[in-house]
Amino acid sequence: MNLFGKFKKGVSKTRSQVFNRISHAVKAKKKIDDELLEEIEEILISGDVGVETSMELIERVKRRVKKEKYENSEDLLNILKEEIVSIFPPHHFKEDSFPEKPYVIMVVGVNGTGKTTSIAKMGYRFQQKGKRVMFAAADTFRAAAIEQLEVWANRLEIDLIKHQSGSDPAAVVFDAIQAAKARNIDVLIIDTAGRLHTKVNLMEELKKIRRVSQKAMEGTPHLTLLVLDATTGQNALSQAKQFVEAVEADGIILTKLDGTAKGGAIIGISSRLNLPVYYVG
Repeated sequence: MNLFGKFKKGVSKTRSQVFNRISHAVKAKKKIDDELLEEIEEILISGDVGVETSMELIERVKRRVKKEKYENSEDLLNILKEEIVSIFPPHHFKEDSFPEKPYVIMVVGVNGTGKTTSIAKMGYRFQQKGKRVMFAAADTFRAAAIEQLEVWANRLEIDLIKHQSGSDPAAVVFDAIQAAKARNIDVLIIDTAGRLHTKVNLMEELKKIRRVSQKAMEGTPHLTLLVLDATTGQNALSQAKQFVEAVEADGIILTKLDGTAKGGAIIGISSRLNLPVYYVG
């Protein structure tokens, strides 16, 4: 399924409040004019896409309309869809082909965003493609986090590397990479702590994990994914900025998209930070 298809499927509430409103606005007009484009811009902003990104999208649409001489308002929906898709940076990740083994994925994000569930879903997807998967429980600040990941690991029959609660997260990652090498694992997925992003210590801890990971295996983590909660809308942007600065995130996993009208925020966040969306859940 293409990105727009995934986005629409996962965004039932946003779709009903944003895309359906745009569709109604378009159907009410026969021709494309400034009034219609302004109305669409307002709808995008109200859908939490963000002022800057909404304005950019409308400018792109205007240029397309002028250049390709569109007049019929019905053409506008397809143009807008194409421009929304084009505003997302592309990624070149292939789930069934890893350039190195073990392929190390580090998953970051504040508590409550759905990191652990996202890790479980990724693990299952890789399993379905015939890959050997391992989890690393590097969120050692919460005993419940280790237990939750262990439940998923047992359910999916995936190897788990863990230490006691309160131990050094970087040590967990080092041991996990060594174990993944020894056990011929295809992909290692690392869970990390997610205390509030205002805690400077968390960012320093994540940087340390990256350094230790690189010592254990050069070039790792190969992929760092930031999990964002769609229900926080544009507020997720400030979270994202700090994580991007601290851990050089490569892309986004957007969770809880079907339970919010703020899912449009991912368009602005992805565009502003130049981060592709890897998964929608």
